[in-house]
Amino acid sequence: MPFDIFAFSYAASVAAGGIFGYVKSNSIPSLGAGLLFGTILGYGAYQVSVDQKNVGVFLGASSTLCGVMGYRFYNTGKISPAGIITILSAVMIVRTINRYFTATPLKVQ
Repeated sequence: MPFDIFAFSYAASVAAGGIFGYVKSNSIPSLGAGLLFGTILGYGAYQVSVDQKNVGVFLGASSTLCGVMGYRFYNTGKISPAGIITILSAVMIVRTINRYFTATPLKVQ
């Protein structure tokens, strides 16, 4: 079972961003959202690592994060953190959909 390094890295960066937001600004909502989405994305990355066709949790969390942070980026125009997370989320959405459609089916033994 090969691990999806990029998906786990994305999950870790979202969680680290929440921790960084808390340390920088004492923002408890940033900490909570970062750790919540980081955990959900980590679980989704595990599911995608086990079966490339099991993308529901990862794709749902990435899409939600892309939409929310994209809205924040549109309103504030600040590239950090909203713009960065929007771009990372969009890249992961495209990558996940591409992997879903190019995945080889699992062999049943």
